[in-house]
Amino acid sequence: KERGVEVRVLLDYISSLRNPGYRRTARALDAMGAEWHYMLPVRPWRGQWQRPDLRNHRKIVVVDGHVGFMGSQNLVDSSYNKPSNRRRGLRWKDLMVRVEGPIVLGLEAVFQGDWYLETGEYLSHLAEAEFTAELPGELECQIVPSGPGYAGENNLQVFVALLYTARRRISITSPYFIPEGAIMHALRAATARGVEVELFVSEIGDQAIVYHAQRSYYDELFDAGVRIFMYKPPYILHSKHFTIDDKVAVVGSSNMDQRSFNLNMEVSMVVYGESFVRELDEVNAVYHQNSRELTREEWAQQPLRS
Repeated sequence: KERGVEVRVLLDYISSLRNPGYRRTARALDAMGAEWHYMLPVRPWRGQWQRPDLRNHRKIVVVDGHVGFMGSQNLVDSSYNKPSNRRRGLRWKDLMVRVEGPIVLGLEAVFQGDWYLETGEYLSHLAEAEFTAELPGELECQIVPSGPGYAGENNLQVFVALLYTARRRISITSPYFIPEGAIMHALRAATARGVEVELFVSEIGDQAIVYHAQRSYYDELFDAGVRIFMYKPPYILHSKHFTIDDKVAVVGSSNMDQRSFNLNMEVSMVVYGESFVRELDEVNAVYHQNSRELTREEWAQQPLRS
């Protein structure tokens, strides 16, 4: 801001209020002169009212229309500044992707759409962006925004369609894996045709209801032949991505659950390219080193298997 850069910030209202430092954040943004707004505010005393179960769950940073960041990480301390998390020693493990080239326009378009919905202001940066340099790589990328304003649960449709293309392997990382029926059908069909499927989740949970809802699917996943790897405490594996064979990957903010498919505004990026998949394979290798596999025998001995 001191260099004369225009700084615009959007914060999901209800999620921000759950963070103990939200007032300090607001004061800091005001002090630096940033223009900021809450997304989906529920403040009836100001005439702002909408469904309180809706969230803008996207995580986007765009710099000058030429560099972008997207993925799973919120701009908050890895303990989320919550005393209960600090007492348990919990830390969140995330994955962000840095992108350059025309794909940044996709991220900027999503941000500008959100900005217009919350402020009524149309930003002209998208039309002004120009790319004269050579493309930084040979990857084919596509930004997929999703949310209640998009008909047909487009993130779910993209995920399911890609799962059906797998011929050799599927690797999924999802902190809140509560698969919609179409996801389970796609996974069962994959293993039935010999595809190896692995799922990375956290061994411990930060949200009790969601944690137990996820575990309620473990019997079905074992029956389908899915291998489950649990990331060891005190970390919550919050990354959201999956790979199909050696050709395609998806990274972003979307979990594989009904909230992300139906209620949250999300953004994902589909990437076609073996080099990108290899880099995610390196990330998965780290997950393997820091996880342990849950076996059907161990799961059968759990006193409460849900």
